[in-house]
Amino acid sequence: MIDFLYVLMSGVSIGVLGSFHCIGMCGPLAMSLPVHQLTSFRKSIAITLYNLGRATTYALLGVLFGIIGLTFSLFKVQQCLSIVAGVAILLVLLFQQFGNPNSNKITYFTNQVKTKLAKYLTSDKSTLSYLNIGILNGLLPCGLVYVALAASFAAGSVVNGALLMFGFGLGTFPAMAATMFFGKFISLNVRKKINQATPYLIMGVAVLLILRGLNLGIPYISPTLANGHMNCCHK
Repeated sequence: MIDFLYVLMSGVSIGVLGSFHCIGMCGPLAMSLPVHQLTSFRKSIAITLYNLGRATTYALLGVLFGIIGLTFSLFKVQQCLSIVAGVAILLVLLFQQFGNPNSNKITYFTNQVKTKLAKYLTSDKSTLSYLNIGILNGLLPCGLVYVALAASFAAGSVVNGALLMFGFGLGTFPAMAATMFFGKFISLNVRKKINQATPYLIMGVAVLLILRGLNLGIPYISPTLANGHMNCCHK
């Protein structure tokens, strides 16, 4: 139980620390949701459902990456997961900086999600529609989500992967809810500066994941391997 709580809080921490990125990236979509004409009660319900939808999608993605991580865990190379996850994040950052984002299938998938979102945003909505919008929003590419997915991959189990990602969604809830309530007070210039700072935050997390897998004996950052499990750094 304590381990599950630790994993959940790890996800929440990633979400809270990366909340400013959410304001910059997902803020425009959140602010475009037509909730301001709703009563205070219905507005609160709509915002909660929207963010619950995002957290649900993240949890399902966590299940997928948890399954992949579990495969590595069965071979008792858990610390390799941290190194692989950290390197993967750095490669994604490099691709975003120097790659051609218009030449891959991810762009096609993203456009399909955006098209579906546009239909929801322009159609008549019931309160439950905000849940569906949140579920779709969770599928949009996002550097911070990549970080959380890498952590869920390194979590080593399906349950831990799902818990970490759901916790990540919960961690971003306060910032997203505040954006939906008060988003008009956040200038475009502020959101731009937040987006520019985000790659450095992501890079920092990637480095921490790599250090964690190097088994350097540094408390909390790179702890010594326990329980005699194999790793890819020391035999």
